[in-house]
Amino acid sequence: MTYSVAVSGASGYAGGEILRILAAHPDIEIRTVTAHANAGQPLIRHQPHLRSLAHLDLQDTTPEILSGHDIVFLALPHGQSGQYTDALSDVGLVVDAGADHRLVSADAWDAFYGGAFHEPWAYGVPELPTASGKQRANLVGATRIAAPGCNASTVSLSLAPGVAAGVIEATDLVTVLAVGPSGAGKSLKPHLLGSEILGSANPYAVGGVHRHIPEVAQALRAAGAAEVRLSFTPVIVPMARGILATSSARIAPGASDTDVRAAWERAYGDELFVQLLPEGVYPRTADVIGANTALMGLHIDRDANRVTVVTAVDNLVKGTAGAAVQSMNIALGLPEDRALTVNGVAP
Repeated sequence: MTYSVAVSGASGYAGGEILRILAAHPDIEIRTVTAHANAGQPLIRHQPHLRSLAHLDLQDTTPEILSGHDIVFLALPHGQSGQYTDALSDVGLVVDAGADHRLVSADAWDAFYGGAFHEPWAYGVPELPTASGKQRANLVGATRIAAPGCNASTVSLSLAPGVAAGVIEATDLVTVLAVGPSGAGKSLKPHLLGSEILGSANPYAVGGVHRHIPEVAQALRAAGAAEVRLSFTPVIVPMARGILATSSARIAPGASDTDVRAAWERAYGDELFVQLLPEGVYPRTADVIGANTALMGLHIDRDANRVTVVTAVDNLVKGTAGAAVQSMNIALGLPEDRALTVNGVAP
């Protein structure tokens, strides 16, 4: 069966990456691409790397244009997806790459986003450990999927195995993330200009205000944490793509070094796209560019009584578009890795 697809926000980074992956998907026909300010223009003007889609023009983003497809991907800024999802009842599968359907708590949405709260959808991080298994089970047959925030899924995947196994304390978590500016979208922002970021590392959303914090806390509670306290500090660095998240947690009393490493080995030993590296080996963002992989290195520091997990992802693939397509594959009963690769691009 071939599924017809519409992609909104197709002129942006996330929308463009969804299109790049779907263009190689044998079960997908990309029929419609939409935008807002760029509507009426050729897609290729905004995504010149997508040569196989040069025949498509950007249409207006309206419920009428998005309806009538088998699958709709929404790659819109937070607060914009809900107005469309409410009107797409005739679409069999909707995947939202924005934030509107990620959070289960209306209070958390009000505190970190504001505006209208929309119902939570199945969370699109299949490998994420939960108290009852993996998030993958909640995606089987799903008709509405919320793709993750890139920083949030990276940190959640880093720490959830330790929470689920009871070998770390979720009340003392610290993460610092080196992040490429493509994660902030394609809209012009002065602080993301090349002249501002080249040769510099720039912290932002410091002090517990980053919008991905409640998403991480939600994931870790689903893994079994009774309470989550997280210090979260992102830093923009001069690389177009990528996240390198260095996360640490206090080791729970009685947990041995063997217990700690075994928690991550059990969680990801059978996973294709989330891989724990050998002891003493740590990933680089260069190792995952273009790939749907999250690579992790783990170190146990007994002097500090902490475990440190260093995780690298491509924020536009495993962090966003790859997770969205992987979740779509699961929901439709297709091979989970269809159109997705573990191989990055080097140098």
